[in-house]
Amino acid sequence: MAMRLYDTARQEIVDLELNDHVQMYVCGITPYDSTHLGHAATYLTYDLIIRRLEDRGHTVELVRNVTDVDDSILPKARELGIDFLELAESEMDRFNQDLEALNTRPANLEPRATESIAGMIELIGSLESSGHTYTTDGITYFDVETFTSFGKLSHLTTDEMVALARERGGSPDDPRQRNPLDFVLWQPSADDEPRWDSPFGPGRPGWHIECSAMSMDALGTTIDIHGGGGDLIFPHHECEIAQSESVTGEPFSRYWVHAGLVAYQGTKMSKSLGNLVFVSDLRQQIDPRAIRLALMAHRYRFDFEWFDEEAQRAQSDLELLVRAGGGADPVNHGQLIDEVRDALDDDLDTPRIRTALLTAAQSIEDHADPLSSGCLIAAASLCGIELR
Repeated sequence: MAMRLYDTARQEIVDLELNDHVQMYVCGITPYDSTHLGHAATYLTYDLIIRRLEDRGHTVELVRNVTDVDDSILPKARELGIDFLELAESEMDRFNQDLEALNTRPANLEPRATESIAGMIELIGSLESSGHTYTTDGITYFDVETFTSFGKLSHLTTDEMVALARERGGSPDDPRQRNPLDFVLWQPSADDEPRWDSPFGPGRPGWHIECSAMSMDALGTTIDIHGGGGDLIFPHHECEIAQSESVTGEPFSRYWVHAGLVAYQGTKMSKSLGNLVFVSDLRQQIDPRAIRLALMAHRYRFDFEWFDEEAQRAQSDLELLVRAGGGADPVNHGQLIDEVRDALDDDLDTPRIRTALLTAAQSIEDHADPLSSGCLIAAASLCGIELR
């Protein structure tokens, strides 16, 4: 049986038909603030996919970009009075420490937008020469009317796309645009912003062109699995598809897998509301393995709410797993690990896995079966939770 995941574009759970070598591109962070619980939930999702694919015999090449220049990081650096690259470096250091503590697989390649400008300029030039762009007041736009299947990923109506573009960094009300859904490929820089020379004038790239250029440079024209948070489906990933496929004429990604968003105790978690749960803070309260276990209580592709009491509950659950594991040698066969594998293949059913691990651990405590301890060690390890 194949591993099965929900594909956003197809709007259904599908069998993954993959070669031995799997190429995965996951949108990384814009490093202007600390890693929060939403980031952790997202990157845990793709870590679990990678671990199961490796367990099935695949090799996985993970590329995760760093958006170190865009309309979010520049104003934050201006507010702090520091260079935007200095801000990016400090936040990337914290991000990497958090992901290492959570035991996620490191990316094979982590390209940075500022180091990939030449590829973006080349891609925009290809779009321009094939009639997909126009320029107004020095801003080069992608003309969505030239890509007839725009919206095929998100399946949203035009009005829904316009509303989300307005909310998520687009400019649908700008009269310089021919269509409210057109998006910026290249723009002039403000006086205190970085700029690069280009055939379109000195300036800087738009947000969406960055990932197309970095993914195609690293992985070629078609990715096996493209991932990111659900808030990236539109406009970011929709725009990636339009500009990439307009140049290559090939599918940009074979599968689109998105993680749900995290709210905090009944309220949307956001920087503007100041209610982010930072991983670095949570790590001071509970074991990072407990953070991972807590997030596994929620199905990856559905939005969920985080409540503070989940942290201590997960810490207690982790302590039960550690006691039951008892430092045993791993046993990589048996009913428990078979169930974990089956649940991972079943659209990452992590709540089922978490229940199976805790039920097994309680049974071990009650009956002191050393063989079962080894099975628990191996099954938890497959999910990135090391009990020894």
